[in-house]
Amino acid sequence: MSFGGVLNTRILSICAVVFLSVLVVAASPGAARETVRFKGYSVGTIVIKTNERRLYYVTGDGEAIRYPVGVGKAGQAWAGKATIDGKYAKLPPVVPGGSPANPMGAAAMTLSGGGQYAIHGTNNPGSVGGFVSHGCIRMYNQDIMDLYARVSVGTEVVVLR
Repeated sequence: MSFGGVLNTRILSICAVVFLSVLVVAASPGAARETVRFKGYSVGTIVIKTNERRLYYVTGDGEAIRYPVGVGKAGQAWAGKATIDGKYAKLPPVVPGGSPANPMGAAAMTLSGGGQYAIHGTNNPGSVGGFVSHGCIRMYNQDIMDLYARVSVGTEVVVLR
């Protein structure tokens, strides 16, 4: 076999492994938003279970949309109730939403209680699913945009450990 043939075979093998890895990640339960059974909260409430690293948006009929999230690091996680007090999809032009330099990702929703915390997108998708923030809730950019379209200022947010 020629050098080119060996190289092409290796490239194809690497591509196959990458492709299969992407399929496994995409098919993993909890890797993406999904509709699940969920009771105990009013329609329209956001419930964040920090130990699960999941955010639930209650849609009704005992169901919610479950999103994977990144949550506060040890010593920086919090629990309690808040409301969404601001929605920001058009962030300042100095650091546009979705820009790799913008730590807030594509959009942000600030929480009542002094402006200390927000639910926001991230341009570091590898941080979603971990204990990674200073108390904010990080979501994939496509998920924050989905949730952003569903909720309004005043939406109740319950954060549980």
